Amino acid sequence: MTMYTGVSATADKSDPTLSLYRLLYPEVLANPYPLYHRLSNEDPVHWDPFLHTWVVTRYADVVTVLQHFSATRTPTPDQLTALGLSTLAPLAEVLVCQMLFMDAPTHGRIRNLASKAFTPRRVAALRSHIQDITDSLFDAVQARGHMDVIADLAYPLPAIVTAEMLGLPASDWKQLTGWSADFSEALGNLQHDPDHAPRVLRSLGEACEYFRAAIRGHRQYPREDLISALVTAEQDGDRLSEEEVVANSIMLMTGGQETTTNLIGNGLLTLLRHPDQFEQLRADLSLIPSAIEELLRYESPIQYTSRLAPDDLQMGGKMIRKRQAVIAVMGAANRDPERFPDPDRLDICRQDNRHLAFAWGPHFCFGAPLARLEGQIAFETVLRRVPNLRLEPAPVTWRQNLGFRGLTSLPVTF
Repeated sequence: MTMYTGVSATADKSDPTLSLYRLLYPEVLANPYPLYHRLSNEDPVHWDPFLHTWVVTRYADVVTVLQHFSATRTPTPDQLTALGLSTLAPLAEVLVCQMLFMDAPTHGRIRNLASKAFTPRRVAALRSHIQDITDSLFDAVQARGHMDVIADLAYPLPAIVTAEMLGLPASDWKQLTGWSADFSEALGNLQHDPDHAPRVLRSLGEACEYFRAAIRGHRQYPREDLISALVTAEQDGDRLSEEEVVANSIMLMTGGQETTTNLIGNGLLTLLRHPDQFEQLRADLSLIPSAIEELLRYESPIQYTSRLAPDDLQMGGKMIRKRQAVIAVMGAANRDPERFPDPDRLDICRQDNRHLAFAWGPHFCFGAPLARLEGQIAFETVLRRVPNLRLEPAPVTWRQNLGFRGLTSLPVTF
């Protein structure tokens, strides 16, 4: 997380309509792609003085940032205190221990332990169980003839699956989802909102205590799950500290839920807004894997991430100085016409669709096979079990999380 505390006083003559700060406006958050296109066309490597960071929007440049720039961008507790933000120190103490904010070799040390649970073979073995969970969720709403896709499917499905993979009671999914939503807000927003900080810090404290208790139980009774793997793993005589296990368990909990929740919600809304594509998919379920990739490209669950320049370097004719912050906008790169022909058109048969929804390079999402599988099962079950699906006549509201793109609700009838 790169911390921004407000509009910089050095905003000089920069065009304010190009600032990512405009994502705070509901109408821009609802459709950020015109802003992204303007940035890509007018200033693809843009110095945003309002956020005091570079903003990179073209596919090739975003790949370069994700591949080569530094992920160690989280302010330390001492740095936050120097900024007058000492109340956020508990958040920084967790973030600095998460692999998401680490470079090699420390990043690889933790990632290698966690990623073993997400190999394609191990994920494929979960298919029937994930299908059973999905069917049970539909059983609960089938007779009603209506549902909130977010509350009834997109939240519980990945939360239950992630809880079980971590080795936590599936019945705790609602509590885990609440903590994840609060933690993702801290990760995904450009601004520090002092009104939300107490809730986020309270959730973080509760989650840390919960995971410390879980770690004690896993130490006493090890089992085949992610927390046990993190607790017992040893490499060259080195083990993860309790703080590292807690921090990365929280990260796995959040990552396992947020991406899949947003994929299901954003994807179904997109299909309902493109009935020709929806009907094409209903007529040929073999297109589901291809459709999932296109939905990930078209409405990326994670819109951007931040990095730090490793050295002074040139990009797009601009000089980026060492350790300056750079925001790589994957949501913009996934609509880059130089990489994706006719990028604003939804095409569930699109070929050569190497989108950046799961990032790129050393921090590529190792949970991608699981997210894809959950998405495929969710959409196939929707198509099989709920005919005549249509949106209820209600405004579509996006979550006030600028980095994690998702809906607050998606009421539908069938």
